[in-house]
Amino acid sequence: MRSVRGSVGYWALVLAASVFLAGFASLAVAQDDDAAFGIHEHFRLDDPADLDDAAAEAIYRELVDDLAERYGRSEDATARDYRDWRRFNRAPYRSATHGERFVNNYGNGIAEGPYARAERGVAMPAGSVLAKDSFSVTADGTVLPSAFFIMEKMAPGFAPKNGDWRYAMILPDGSVLGDTNGDNGAEMRFCADCHVARKAYDYLFFMPKRVRQVD
Repeated sequence: MRSVRGSVGYWALVLAASVFLAGFASLAVAQDDDAAFGIHEHFRLDDPADLDDAAAEAIYRELVDDLAERYGRSEDATARDYRDWRRFNRAPYRSATHGERFVNNYGNGIAEGPYARAERGVAMPAGSVLAKDSFSVTADGTVLPSAFFIMEKMAPGFAPKNGDWRYAMILPDGSVLGDTNGDNGAEMRFCADCHVARKAYDYLFFMPKRVRQVD
């Protein structure tokens, strides 16, 4: 297979092949011992590709409609609406805290303004929803749809030890792996445990500065 730094046309061919491989991302998670018996960390790629921002964005533009359709099968309101929200990054970035997936940050109308100030320690208001869609690219050029991550700031008292954040994760087949406020809530414990290290920033991590949208 050609280098991961191939042309956009090459990526379109790889993407077509990924239709056949689409179930692999969810299958890999399902077959992982942590996924079957209680997740403690994100499923992590062993051989992620090293893409520049332009290549990552080109892949995302080809893939995003398919991602949104997949997540929408869950009938989750955030999965249905997030494409209409503000995207905070100009290109996908590889996230070590999300298993070396390439991710994008979106926020609803309530979150849009406060999110820019959260890095200065300003708390997000209740009703803020942040979402990340994601995809994986391996070193041999295989492109795979990956999970959808949701954080929602709930009313005070929901989860005081974690800043009242709700976490949910939707797999690329549309199934809901877990929801703090719903089925399999225990599966989202690892999200809360990770984000607690960011208490000073309202439990939020932030994207690399190089990919941030500039108003």
